[in-house]
This record gives sequence, structure tokens and C-alpha cells, in this order.
Amino acid sequence: MFRVILHLDMDAFFASVEQRDHPALRGRPVIVGAPPHQRGVVCAASYEARQFGVRSAMPSVTAGRLCPRGVFLRPRLDAYRAESREIMAILREFAGDLIEPVSIDEAYLDISAQCVGATADEALANAEPLARRIKAAIRERRRLTATIGIAPNKLLAKLASDFRKPDGLTLVRESEKVAFLRPLPVRALHGVGPATEAILQRAGLLTVGDLQDHPGDLRALLESWGPELKRYALGLDDRPLHLGDDIKSISAENTFLHDTADRPTLRACLREQAEEIAGRLARRRLAAHTVQIKVRYGDFTTLTRQLSLEEVVTEARDIYRLGCWLLARERLVHRPLRLLGLGVSGLVEIAARQLALPLGR
Repeated sequence: MFRVILHLDMDAFFASVEQRDHPALRGRPVIVGAPPHQRGVVCAASYEARQFGVRSAMPSVTAGRLCPRGVFLRPRLDAYRAESREIMAILREFAGDLIEPVSIDEAYLDISAQCVGATADEALANAEPLARRIKAAIRERRRLTATIGIAPNKLLAKLASDFRKPDGLTLVRESEKVAFLRPLPVRALHGVGPATEAILQRAGLLTVGDLQDHPGDLRALLESWGPELKRYALGLDDRPLHLGDDIKSISAENTFLHDTADRPTLRACLREQAEEIAGRLARRRLAAHTVQIKVRYGDFTTLTRQLSLEEVVTEARDIYRLGCWLLARERLVHRPLRLLGLGVSGLVEIAARQLALPLGR
């Protein structure tokens, strides 16, 4: 049986839910996050806002400057989670338990058993009507749009869903996968972050086609990971869907010898924690949709606060910056801290691994 994998990605999910629930916002640049006159960040942006350069994790004041007519809305995370449950329920109607949700608005489906064919290309082509029915069900029942990629593996399905958005459908046949990958930048491949990209570019390897044509298995450049990257460049990916329980969060925390409210000490602590978390994310090839801060005071009162983003964070500097912002927004250092912790959750496997790099002091 040939593998047939779908990758479904909801289109500008948070902002699309807001535009659906508030028809007056349709066609307008919607920015979900803190208002531009307050210290805060963007959680999500509609496609109309993205045309102005607005993106997740951007400071809201920057978003306001780029998109002065943007409509800023506070996030309604409970509403987005409830909507996600409805969408995942629709997906189960089509794929049963063979679903790997990878975030609140994204999932892989294995529909191999429903799409038989004499060749891999035939099996993949037989998935297209099913994918269209999934998109139609979401549009009709939830009044939202989704983009789907169809391919023989997870690597290609994810790239296919990124290929034509919003409301897109892209099929990558087995016989077409090498040609499909050829013009893409090396950064598009699973596992290639800024540090790896820089190594490859210094060697003159700018596109996936360059990797395909490179003699050997890239060990001289990337050591033991070289052969795996070469396989990805050729469209080979045997990773199964993760159908069981996976790691849910990554965190780090420090208990101070003496309670402290000293800002340089707390910032240094957060920097080290952010670097540790980013390194663990990179090793597992994960990214996070949520950043959480935890504090404990001298009387053992413990508080946690978190921020969820539509687009993922992977790099230490972003995790550190968002942690600092949460501390300031919630005024958590109004008295000395016994413990300070930083964490991430809403973890997803990513197509571009961010290698941990030390933060500048």
C-alpha cells in the first residue's frame, strides 16, 4: 500500500474566526493581540494585515506603525480552542484515529487505506476528491477555509500546504516530488534552520536542487545529519504520524539562594532559561505556540501567566523577549521572587529547525 498523507492548515486561524464571528471585519486587516498603544505583541494577523508586513510575535506598536488602519482585537483563546475541537472532529469523520494534530489549527491525516491505486501516483490522485470534501465540510459547517497538501509523506505534505494559501489544495505526486523540491530554498527542508542554512550557503548550496546534485551524503558539512538531509532533498521521509501522547511542554526554572527582585539578575536568569529551552526545542525539532512564565514568592505563593501565538517561536531571543514581556505586563516582580521559571507548550514538529545560538549579552 502506498502512503497518502494530507497536511491541513487552517487559514489565518485566529483572525479568520474573528472575521467570521464579526462580519463587519471581513476584508479588513485584523490583528489579534495587544493594542498598538500598549506594550504587547501580535498573536495573529489576517491576510489583509500580513500584506503590510504584520506577523506573529511582532511588538504591537510595530504592527500599528506598519498597518495604521489595522483592527486590533484581544485574543479569545477559549473560542479558538473550541473551534479547533470542532475542526478536529470533522477530520476524524474522514480519517478516523489516523490523525496527528500538531497545533490548534494544523493536523496530518493518513488516508492511505482509502486511496488505493496501481501506482503511487494513482493513489495520491485518488485523495484529491476526499481532500476537497474535507475543505467543503469545514467551509459549510464552520464557515472557515483550510489549505491542504497531499503527498506521499509528511515532509512533502507540509510543503504542499504552504505552497498555495489561502484556501488552497496542492497535490505532489511521487513522480513529481524531486522536481517539486528542486527550486525551493534549502531553508524549506525539515531540520534546516539559520545556522544550518549558513553552513550550506557558504558551501554554495542555496536550493534543494543544489543538495540533490551534490555528490555524496553531505557528511563533510553536517556530520551525521548530512545523509538524512540528503534524503529529504530527494523527497524521502519515512516518519510516521504520531498518534499517541507526545511531549507537551518544555520548561526551566531556578530557585534563588535569596529572594530577589534585582532586574539584571532576573533577566540573566531568563536568558539562560531561554537558551536551554531553545536548545531542547532544536534537538527535538519542535517549535512552540505558547510561552509561559512562572514565579514563586517568599510565602510560596505561585503564579503562572502565558501568551499563545498563532505562529510558532523557536529561537532563544524570542522566548526570552516574550518571557520578559509577560513579567512586565502582569507586574509579577512587585516583590522579591523565590523562584523564576520559563516554559513553552503547544509544541509542534517544524519544517525548519532553529539551532540554538547563544544570546548576545
